[in-house]
Amino acid sequence: MSLVRFPIQQYGYVVNDIDEAARHWYEMFGAGPFFISRHHKSEDEFHRGVPNEADLSYAFGQAGPAHIQLIQQHNDAPSVYRDMFPSGEQGLHHVAILVPDIEAEKARFEAAGCEKVTELVSAARVAYMDARDKIGCFVELYEKNDAIAGTFDNWKQIHDEWDGVTDPFREL
Repeated sequence: MSLVRFPIQQYGYVVNDIDEAARHWYEMFGAGPFFISRHHKSEDEFHRGVPNEADLSYAFGQAGPAHIQLIQQHNDAPSVYRDMFPSGEQGLHHVAILVPDIEAEKARFEAAGCEKVTELVSAARVAYMDARDKIGCFVELYEKNDAIAGTFDNWKQIHDEWDGVTDPFREL
């Protein structure tokens, strides 16, 4: 049985400039609208067991069936993003999946050699598992609940009903 047993919900990219990256995704793929959260703080965020002090901005958008997350780190604090991309570098960072039992999935990934690197609480409990040696990026596990499933579904619905022109970039 495969390690990733649930559909990929999101592709996450570390970027140097969140506004420029969102504009490129919009112009290139018609992605959007992008919902931008600047200097975002998550509850109980730990990177390698230490409270995370990374200054992060996120943009969330849809590109057809794929949910896109853009991440800009404004400082050089240790983070799951800096683990892969030093300041000035950018690229695909993770794929995200919704899982019904996050503890069981973390254990499965760890048993397969994918170390848990970061944990946080957002609309759900989240864990980043290091699968770089297997697929070249991290796997982000979201504990599936009504709030996070509703958020992802809402972004997809907004994209599907969007005219592709009006307000492509929206501040959260």
